[in-house]
Amino acid sequence: MFKIDKRYAKANNQKTIRFTDDLYMQLETIAKREKISFNELVLQCCRYALENMEPLEKE
Repeated sequence: MFKIDKRYAKANNQKTIRFTDDLYMQLETIAKREKISFNELVLQCCRYALENMEPLEKE
C-alpha cells in the first residue's frame, strides 16, 4: 500500500517532466489533501514504483 512519507522535502536534482492534464490534477489533489508539495508526492510515487516493479532482466 502506498503511504505518504514527508521526508522527501529536500530533493536537489532538477528535471523537467510533462504530465497529462488528468494525471496532473489527480496528483495535485492528493498533494493538497496530504499537505505535501507536488514534488514530494511525485518523488514518493517514483520510489514506490521502483520498489514494487518486476526485477529487470539482465541482457
